[in-house]
Amino acid sequence: MIDLPNVFNAGFRGELVDAELRTAALKKERMHQVPFSLDEWNPRELRCRIFEAMGITPDHTLPLDVEITKKIDRGSYKILCLSYVSRPGVRVTGNLYVPAGEGPFPAVINMHGHWSQGRLAARVQMRGHILAQLGYVVLAVDAFGSGERSPEHGVYSYHGGLQGGSLFQIGESLMGFQVLDNMRGVDLLCSLPYVKKECIGACGASGGGNQTMWLAAMDERITAAVPVVSVGSFQSYVLCSNCMCELLPSGLEIANEAEVLALVAPRAIMPVNGMLDDNPAFNPAETRRTVDEARRVFRAYGVPDNIRQMVTEEHHFFSPDVVKALIGWFNLHLKGEGDGEAVDSLPDWTPLPEEEVMVYPMGKRNPDVISMPEYLCKRENELLEKACFDPELLCDILGLEDVSVRETTRFSKQGIWERIGIEGSDGRLTPLLLHLPDDPEKEIVIVGTAVSKLYLSGNSMIEALLDSGCGVAVVDLWGGGENNLRFSHDNDNYYSRSLMWLGKTLQGKWVEDFRMVEKFLKALLGKEVKIAAAGIRDSAVAAVLFAALRKENTALHLMESPLSFGYDAARNGKFSQAVIIPRIFSCCDIPVLLERAGGEVAFYDLKGKK
Repeated sequence: MIDLPNVFNAGFRGELVDAELRTAALKKERMHQVPFSLDEWNPRELRCRIFEAMGITPDHTLPLDVEITKKIDRGSYKILCLSYVSRPGVRVTGNLYVPAGEGPFPAVINMHGHWSQGRLAARVQMRGHILAQLGYVVLAVDAFGSGERSPEHGVYSYHGGLQGGSLFQIGESLMGFQVLDNMRGVDLLCSLPYVKKECIGACGASGGGNQTMWLAAMDERITAAVPVVSVGSFQSYVLCSNCMCELLPSGLEIANEAEVLALVAPRAIMPVNGMLDDNPAFNPAETRRTVDEARRVFRAYGVPDNIRQMVTEEHHFFSPDVVKALIGWFNLHLKGEGDGEAVDSLPDWTPLPEEEVMVYPMGKRNPDVISMPEYLCKRENELLEKACFDPELLCDILGLEDVSVRETTRFSKQGIWERIGIEGSDGRLTPLLLHLPDDPEKEIVIVGTAVSKLYLSGNSMIEALLDSGCGVAVVDLWGGGENNLRFSHDNDNYYSRSLMWLGKTLQGKWVEDFRMVEKFLKALLGKEVKIAAAGIRDSAVAAVLFAALRKENTALHLMESPLSFGYDAARNGKFSQAVIIPRIFSCCDIPVLLERAGGEVAFYDLKGKK
């Protein structure tokens, strides 16, 4: 069995990579500023840029085609179980809580957070039951991939991770999907004769609070909003464990979160944070800075009190006290009653069984309530029919930069391996193990890895390459191996999401590593050295991308590699979010890349070559 030694005496626990990301986020955040005067404020242009990044174009002329399947009488209010069309072939499931009487009533769109049963959860029902008793029409809808919009009707699942992230690959986003669905929900509320169209609020917690902020910013029909445990700063999202539905691709290239809050002005918004919230992205201090900066635009409109931060002594939670504050805020801004302060008490309410408030009987939903995997498959195929491989487009999609070798350090040899530290021109440190072939005519295979060498000793692919007489260069890719001794898929998930905020990709970083090692080998052995590429699982994708972008035909050795960028539920838990590449289907899929590589392709499983 071949052992793979470490290159450095002591590895890193992500310090270098974490610092690089935090510094980049800090710089981007500071380069955006909310202006002090309305002459400098251009909300229309900013909304256009955000809609483009979200990958959506709202169509308010599309018929809603509302389908009501059930009415539940609750005495002082009723609940309608319904669905409506948000875009062609996509139907949204929801509940409409309607007070007794003719109205017209103010209305609230009520968005749920990260619980897989979506709007059916008791904590989401709570706001519908309470607000309806207080004279508000309430629309609660399922976010894409949650509740009755889960892949299997009645079997609830999480909508983020690789599934939600795969929307980026078709040029869309889970955030954009939610904003569009919710805007169409506002269309529905505005179509009802018993709703005051000029008095519509929005609320939600966690992921639902995030939806609340974005809906209020992007839809000027929202009069007042209360996003709970969800507002912080875009800078603070970097290296945090937030959901894909809270990620705006290249968001830090476009704006900071204060600018998004400022889009709500002169309407009203009250972010709520918990002092005990364990997610640093929603730290009250981050929100305070964001709110204070956004208030410049509210002040320029003459309504500085229309933005207010509420801080509770609670965890990541939409508590009854927050509901009391929400009602006071809505009473002022939607009813013109009170002073905006919290009410003293709440009416009694009882959650209904989830099956009772479902739109469709278990397992019998309308086929137009399309699941996310179905939607992804359809759109991936549509895009691939029009895609044409373009190396410049692929480089742009990956966010590639030209990283050269600044300095190399050779350490003592261990076994068959030369131990080399490479410093890149951007400051990255890359550990490299190099075994040169006895025959100089033999190729050198660059093996990119994102996992610890502890897991690679005895790897069947590396042993097979050595047995064949090839040279082998094992490189720990950016953020992986010795550069991150935390040994977890979560690291790649954090890094992938963080880079997307910055307009970069983790696969792009890894391709840069392959290219840097190639430059080192050519400087060491001459430009005629034969190069091949290899990778394992996530890093196999980087090997394929590297090979496809080379001018020379390049052989590939791939262990447990995906054969498509398309979403496959079987990858959950096996692959990290490193495999997600925004907009990739506008250019190509993996079979095209393999063809472009031009060399022989060998596939391996854990037992060896196949």
